[in-house]
Amino acid sequence: MNRTRTIIVIGIAVLLALLASVGAYRYLSEKGRAAEEARLQTVGIVVAIVDIPVGTPMNVNQVAVTAWPRELYPKDSFSDMKSVIGRVARRDFLRGEPIVESKLVPTGKGGGLLSFLVPEGKRAFTIRVNEVVGVGGFIVPDTRVDVIVTMTPSGGGEKISKVVLENMQVLAAGQIIEQKENKPITVNTVTLSVTPDEAERLALASNDGVIQLVLRNFMDFDNVVTLGATKGRLLSAYRPASPPEESKPETKKRYTQRKRSSPVM
Repeated sequence: MNRTRTIIVIGIAVLLALLASVGAYRYLSEKGRAAEEARLQTVGIVVAIVDIPVGTPMNVNQVAVTAWPRELYPKDSFSDMKSVIGRVARRDFLRGEPIVESKLVPTGKGGGLLSFLVPEGKRAFTIRVNEVVGVGGFIVPDTRVDVIVTMTPSGGGEKISKVVLENMQVLAAGQIIEQKENKPITVNTVTLSVTPDEAERLALASNDGVIQLVLRNFMDFDNVVTLGATKGRLLSAYRPASPPEESKPETKKRYTQRKRSSPVM
């Protein structure tokens, strides 16, 4: 009796073990099949593994190949790291972003990078600035500025300061070497992205007036119409009030009493 019961228990245990093995096998098979299907639906693509600033030549420590969904595969991307090593970034790349041809400087044209940064239909205009005009060094590429010019009108009269250009994109900020009195001097420069019409106005302002750059919020796209500032308008708010009128002494009225003459009899 005990022997029969033992055989039954062993048989049940073997059956349960067999069922567990079959279940584990089917689970692993399904998981492997899903992984294989996922692998077949992805492709290898070169991505940035760190933030890559514009103008940076790419190296093996900045890019890697990773799996990417096939349906989201960019047409001008790369699958081989060798194809992007040494290429120069034409735009900023963020970590995890695919490396695409349209954001790289064309092969053999590493020099003159600034021309690739100029948006289509725009021009790059470089002006000389000092630390004050350059807002104390806070003007850097991709910031936005307004341009104020101070000059004397063509008809004469007092000088006027006026905002002539608004929301200008800064393409570059740096230094150049110029000769002055046969000595090299360092000059700070700022390069703005402007339209041809804006370039003409900026050329006139830089030649005939004094330019000041005003840093603005990068989310502020509103244009503001101003009247311009002259010395008269500037000081009108500080014009002293007219002095109070002096009080005149109160004139006392005099009344003369006429004597009534007695009637002649």
